[in-house]
This record gives sequence, C-alpha cells and structure tokens, in this order.
Amino acid sequence: MSELMPKPRLRWACRRGMLELDVLLAPFVEEGYDALPDADKFHFERLLACDDPDLFSWFMGHARSEDTDLQRLVAVILDRVRV
Repeated sequence: MSELMPKPRLRWACRRGMLELDVLLAPFVEEGYDALPDADKFHFERLLACDDPDLFSWFMGHARSEDTDLQRLVAVILDRVRV
C-alpha cells in the first residue's frame, strides 16, 4: 500500500462542486476518518476520486457503486449523518 493522503489534502479533496457532497464529506473527514482502519482510509481516498454525479447518486440512494468497498463507505458516512 502507498502512503495515505495527508489530512489537509483530504480536506481539500472533500470540497466538491455540489453542496450536498460538501456537507457529507467534509464533516466526515473531521469527525470519522481517523477512526477508520487504514484499508478503509485508502478506500475513502478512492471514493474521493470518483466523479461528483456518481457520488451524488450513491449518497442520495439513486444508485449503488459496483465496488463493494466504496458502497460500504457510503453507508458508513450516511450512518454518521443519521445519528
């Protein structure tokens, strides 16, 4: 595995073109990211590399990612919001 992205770069990557994604991703980096196992941190970085329309569709429940690791992280992020 390669190096994890530094936290400032993660914060920057969470700034998206859609407010709906910003309000999900930015708080997660601040409040939930550190508790993830390293493997999930790498998956989160992969999630951030996805296109905004795909992310929006996954988070809004209109579609599911074919990648089970990414879909599981979408569920983890949404569960934090629902609490």
